[in-house]
Amino acid sequence: MSNRNTCMIFAHRGANREAADDCMEVEQRMEQLPRAMRGAIAENTRAAFNKALQYPIDGIETDVQLSLDEVPVLWHDWELDKLGHPGKCIDDFNFAQLEQMDFAGYNSPDALPEGALSLKEFIDSFRGRCGLNIELKSRDGESQQRLESKILKMLAIIGALAADGVFISSYSLPGLIFAHQHAPDLPLYYLLSGHHTQADIEGFLKDYSFLAGFCLPIDIHNESIAKLLQEQGKGVGVYTCNTVEDIQKALDLKVNILITDYPQLALQLRDS
Repeated sequence: MSNRNTCMIFAHRGANREAADDCMEVEQRMEQLPRAMRGAIAENTRAAFNKALQYPIDGIETDVQLSLDEVPVLWHDWELDKLGHPGKCIDDFNFAQLEQMDFAGYNSPDALPEGALSLKEFIDSFRGRCGLNIELKSRDGESQQRLESKILKMLAIIGALAADGVFISSYSLPGLIFAHQHAPDLPLYYLLSGHHTQADIEGFLKDYSFLAGFCLPIDIHNESIAKLLQEQGKGVGVYTCNTVEDIQKALDLKVNILITDYPQLALQLRDS
């Protein structure tokens, strides 16, 4: 991931939002962006991923959790409030039950119903069509055994090498360490939060040299961090770039991966 000279545009959970009509010029889009974001397609659904691939994107970002019967499933939120199950989580239901729920209708009453999308179906459907950034989700209180089980099941589906543009990212450093122990050649990216500093990154580089790169909020990225990671040969991803200013900042800093809800805008700005 760190060897590409051109910034790669990754659709955040698929193309689930639209800033403006596709035919508008970048300058017109700039005027549109301050308006309230309006949902278009439910995230992490087949429809969102298929929509993303209508653009010449470089990759898709998605999130993986584990059902009650330990099937890796795509879902971002910790709870299922959007689906009418307040306080309930993915791991409160087995996969057969999740398949009967509508993961698409909460964002649009006109959307075709979609049951839960498994990681296996996602990999089978989209691998080779673009790069895949698979985020390992791990919430507070999750047992080590369940985290490790989730990782092993993910690795069994993804494979140990994934030289075709598939990589794992996570906020869970213990999860990435465990994944590296079982798949030493798989690219792993550590997801940073807004409180992390360059000193933190220097420490991570020293202690966890196996990391292929870091994915950090665009707000904390700067020229000094960019130079540090470039010198160390590490890939750099930034999230979530949804304004013209943030997208341009990422491009100016020459990041390897730009994650956005508006891939069509990012592509126009990158290629203009």
